[in-house]
Amino acid sequence: MKMIGRHLLTWAALAALILGAGCSDRDLTGLPIARAPVDSLVFTDGENFGADVYFQAFAGTDAYALSPDSLYAVGDRTSLKVVVPPQDSALGAYAGGVLTATAVRDLVDFNALTFYAKASVSCTLNVAGFGNDNTGTSLHEASRAGVPLTTDWTLVVVPVPSPAKLIAERGLFTFAEGWESLRPQGHEIWFDEIRFAARDDIANPRPFMPSSGKQYFIGSTVRLQGTRTTFDVNGVDVVVDHLPGYFDFLSTNPAVAAVTRRGIEIVGVGDATVTAKLDTVAVQGSVTLSGYRPPVAAAQVPAIPAERVISLYSDAYADVPVDSWNTHWRWSTAEDEEYAVAGDNTRMYANLNFVGIEFMTQKIDASAMTHFHMDVYAPAGTNFKIKFVDFPPSLSYGVQTQDLVLDERTAPAFGAGVWSSLEIPLEAFTFQPPSPAPWENIGQLVLSTSDAVLVLVDNVYWHN
Repeated sequence: MKMIGRHLLTWAALAALILGAGCSDRDLTGLPIARAPVDSLVFTDGENFGADVYFQAFAGTDAYALSPDSLYAVGDRTSLKVVVPPQDSALGAYAGGVLTATAVRDLVDFNALTFYAKASVSCTLNVAGFGNDNTGTSLHEASRAGVPLTTDWTLVVVPVPSPAKLIAERGLFTFAEGWESLRPQGHEIWFDEIRFAARDDIANPRPFMPSSGKQYFIGSTVRLQGTRTTFDVNGVDVVVDHLPGYFDFLSTNPAVAAVTRRGIEIVGVGDATVTAKLDTVAVQGSVTLSGYRPPVAAAQVPAIPAERVISLYSDAYADVPVDSWNTHWRWSTAEDEEYAVAGDNTRMYANLNFVGIEFMTQKIDASAMTHFHMDVYAPAGTNFKIKFVDFPPSLSYGVQTQDLVLDERTAPAFGAGVWSSLEIPLEAFTFQPPSPAPWENIGQLVLSTSDAVLVLVDNVYWHN
């Protein structure tokens, strides 16, 4: 989208020249390309955001946590003050948000975001960076984590991994900070002189992406995580975590994994290795990708009357609310997205080891149900595991079932290359320790496997 924006500006400029020249044979070769506004300023003394910049708080945080402040400033007028909420605050678990421009800016001339920061107490700023415009579609978010702050002003430098990528950017400054274990009462932070800069003390970029093997169905977009670049900033190593959009990728087999403007897409069956560069510097790490053909047909449509069903996910029923189809618990490698098979919606889990599915906002009372049902398709693998977590109001913790392990020898059976219709009596699940009110307050479903790392899931429901 950002390249398209620049091209539109270019064509608009060329169109004006062509109209002005009439039908002449004027040669347009070598004419300058129109650029978005080049403006390095985000916030400076007395600006109060300026006419083009506004603050957006992250969801679940205090919308008024950031405000101009005249008590402290690098200059002699104002700074930006952030009030970090205390533990268990009704205002939110942390303070965070973005300073966003109303129109895109061209930041190609600058190799760093710089700002001054201080705090009411010595602390560690969780995240500070740029490239997040709070739309959920950002391609070039970058940040530093764990920035030490004291009660004195400190200059913070966040290098731009590849300035050439920022030809049309709205996300100018990102921060996030929560209460710390030694200070559950919260604290304050101040920012000032926030701007992009061209510095001559940033050198030796060392780009990195984790080496891994991933499997997807044809039509999927590959998700890469953990991309980062380490820079030498005035003799000190600074690690910048960033989205993979800063890298230029190369596929050994474009018939399987194609590099497009949208990212890396799986277009065929087979294997491919993807490597990358940051500008001219080779990225450490590579990703091996395997493409699989999806099933030709969808899972069988359920025939049980809706009044006998509590559905989490099915086109055949009205589903109950689910908070998250992937809780991203620590050590989970699972990626999830919706994937259509013959016009039927399914949930695809790629790179599955285990995944949490959570519905704590509206827990499920399945005590009147007799069976749990799930349809699963995996192109490869030998086992699939299911467990539930019940949260009785009389306990301060959840009570979980043992993993129910399904394979080709169990009833129901799980097998590769076919839709496995898993029709399971609830009595097959064993709560450990025994729940005081089993199945009345189900809040989590956990799926796991040792080798079925790519699966489609459909028709997830309880019934009697």
